[in-house]
Amino acid sequence: MASDTSTMANVNGRETVSLNGEPVVKRPRESVSQDTSLRVPKEPHNKVTVVLGAQWGDEGKGKVVDLLAMDADIVCRCQGGNNAGHTVVVDSVEYDFHLLPSGVLNKKALSFIGNGVVIHLPGLFEEAHKNLQKGKGLQGWEKRLKISDRAHLVFNFHQAVDGIQEQQRQQQEGKNLGTTKKGIGPAYSSKAARNGLRVCDLVSDFKVFEDKFRMLAEHFLTMYPKLNVDINGELEQLKGYAERLRPLVTDGVYFMHKALNGPTKKILVEGANAALLDIDFGTYPFVTSSNCTVGGVCTGLGVPPSYVGRVYGVVKAYTTRVGVGAFPTEQDNETGELLQSRGREVGVTTGRKRRCGWLDLILVRYAHMVNGFSAIALTKLDILDTLADIKVGVAYKVDGQSLPSFPANMDVLTRVSVDYETLPGWCCSTEAARSFEELPSNAQSYIRFIENFLQVPVKWVGVGKSRESMVKLF
Repeated sequence: MASDTSTMANVNGRETVSLNGEPVVKRPRESVSQDTSLRVPKEPHNKVTVVLGAQWGDEGKGKVVDLLAMDADIVCRCQGGNNAGHTVVVDSVEYDFHLLPSGVLNKKALSFIGNGVVIHLPGLFEEAHKNLQKGKGLQGWEKRLKISDRAHLVFNFHQAVDGIQEQQRQQQEGKNLGTTKKGIGPAYSSKAARNGLRVCDLVSDFKVFEDKFRMLAEHFLTMYPKLNVDINGELEQLKGYAERLRPLVTDGVYFMHKALNGPTKKILVEGANAALLDIDFGTYPFVTSSNCTVGGVCTGLGVPPSYVGRVYGVVKAYTTRVGVGAFPTEQDNETGELLQSRGREVGVTTGRKRRCGWLDLILVRYAHMVNGFSAIALTKLDILDTLADIKVGVAYKVDGQSLPSFPANMDVLTRVSVDYETLPGWCCSTEAARSFEELPSNAQSYIRFIENFLQVPVKWVGVGKSRESMVKLF
């Protein structure tokens, strides 16, 4: 009988019957040579330095990036599209960037557009062309730009849909979001709906790309029957762009991996938009369509969190906002007009006048909670030079009750009253200052007040338009 010829053995705590009556032999585990150094945590060889906006955008990030990009090896964009706008002045020439990283002006650095960016190709090449006409700074830009093959594309019909959606919101609710109408939201919608098209699709088999493009265009035509789409014309245009684009395209994940783990390099990440425009943490729904806080660096470039080094928050010495949405410290009065005119507060991308108000430290502290700023770059301090008194928002109240944090609900934010601290102005020019000690004592006190409230040091102070006007404090 089979039961007489079988034996029982214990393997890993279980009774096991041997086959053919042969005893089960538990073999000793073969020794495998183990490199014990793998078990010791390693510090990343290279870390990325990140520059992020800490308010509603337009803080002067481009100037800070330009300053840091002078000795950077790689400068990256990780999110957003040509809805961003950075102005950089070099050798008295004013360059405007929307898609290109500001660091493209450094001829010794590589610029990289990551997978988290959505790219409108006509906008990209037009931007390069316009800046080339302004000065020599952009010469040879195509040789020092790399674009992730995983980046999504913005098409002309995305931009048209953006405009239609804004019009519908205005008609249905009596208010719009104030988008730039650059197609950013609809492109990210295509990405999330998983019918978007990426750079890798365009530079591969064009016939396959064409079929997918037609399907995507038809999808939007079904949703928006009045949409005017020249499918054949745009495909012809894209075919030409594919040839210009192909030499620039790279595997973005591998590119960043090599940069982070290879020879010593200074890698800079240039955030677009700002914390209060973040799709998750911003003043929703009056936000952009991407993560413009520090998490977007990891997802938009393929960078592991442990490789994120210093994170610098850029804070304007007062507060501005473009478009609609709650703005607790807004000054719709002579003070606001003074800040708008002295600060030349007009949007780089839209040409719209920016709304202006006092510095809101509740808002900046919230941005610090999300981003963990290593230090602050305080910009446009010189715009406050003529004010006798300067107010700073230090607390929010609703119905007389203090709010412990920045509210998520925009109906609540529109109802807040702001408690201000009034600080004495300095009523003289700061533009010639090139050190902290050269600033007026009341300007120094203003900076110290900000540092003490946020518990974050101010590393740079901007007192003019040029690169040299960024005063380094430590």
